[in-house]
Amino acid sequence: MNGVEDLRQDPDRLVELSEDDLPVLPDQTRDDTDRGWGESSYSNDDRLLEERPPHWG
Repeated sequence: MNGVEDLRQDPDRLVELSEDDLPVLPDQTRDDTDRGWGESSYSNDDRLLEERPPHWG
């Protein structure tokens, strides 16, 4: 046997995965927000999308 086969047959190393458990790592940390990155909550996206270059008329 090699090392991988030994681990597969070791009854003390059984791992049960279920959907009910909490995630090991969250999808987003508490400081991974706009505010955490130094961005304000104000958005001027609508104004920027409405602006057109002068040559567009």
